Amino acid sequence: MQRATRTLVTTFIVAALLSGCGSTGGLDGDLVDDWAALPPPGPFTPAAGVCHEADFAEVVPLGAYAPVDCAAPHRVETVHVGAFPAARAEPPSTGSAELRTAFSDCDNRANGYVGDNWRAGRLRLAVAVPSEPGWVAGSRWYRCDLMEVSTVEAGARVVLRTGSLRDALRTASPLRLSCQQTRTDGDGVVQTLVPVACTERHDAEFAGVWAAPDRPYPTRSAQWAPFYAGCRSVLARFAGLPDDDDLVFRTDVVVRPPSAGRWRVGDRGIRCYLWLGDRRVTGTLKGAGPGELPVRTK
Repeated sequence: MQRATRTLVTTFIVAALLSGCGSTGGLDGDLVDDWAALPPPGPFTPAAGVCHEADFAEVVPLGAYAPVDCAAPHRVETVHVGAFPAARAEPPSTGSAELRTAFSDCDNRANGYVGDNWRAGRLRLAVAVPSEPGWVAGSRWYRCDLMEVSTVEAGARVVLRTGSLRDALRTASPLRLSCQQTRTDGDGVVQTLVPVACTERHDAEFAGVWAAPDRPYPTRSAQWAPFYAGCRSVLARFAGLPDDDDLVFRTDVVVRPPSAGRWRVGDRGIRCYLWLGDRRVTGTLKGAGPGELPVRTK
């Protein structure tokens, strides 16, 4: 009797399984024909507020895009991502009006990002654009990339750093330019500026940035005159001096413009330094006034 019962149960289970194999439960049995088609690849746009371990590159293909958290070691920080007009057929060339406009936007964005004119620190700003295949695919972005550099003088190298540059110049910072000691050649012309603590004796100090007008890069001595005049006005505001004809008898000035290459892409910011030339001091000369910087009669 027990053997007959077991046989009936087994027969019932097998029948149930066979009937299940014949039922689709609402499916048609084809596992792939109901999947939606994948959309065509769209244009790639990088993110802002991220960092990159690799060195800066003017052209960034999708395959080279590898952002990292800014807490990790990196060389580049993207402070903003803007867009060129969608109708433009190809990436803008160096020196084009579009690239200068992009640099101007990046300039303003970087200033807001760090909390002051980025040129007041050991920083460099550059604009990256998509590769040609990326442009063909529809990418129209430009990337505003900021880097810490070892010096703002010749021979600067990009620093491998950790931590974001956001608000880096909003308060006191080791990045901020301040007191300097000049190194001159045999004719007394300043060759380089070396940062020093203001408590040390020094003969120069960063005074601020003059925004040059959008004109061709100077190639003759006379064309540099507006740069010196502009920096003297910056110096007068910094030191609390009258911006008059006597200013040239109170202090000298060192003018540090961008290179001709950076000028072509739109950089118009001139770093201006107060230079005593004939003596050294301790402490800052910010707001020093005519008493500390009298008219020199010799």
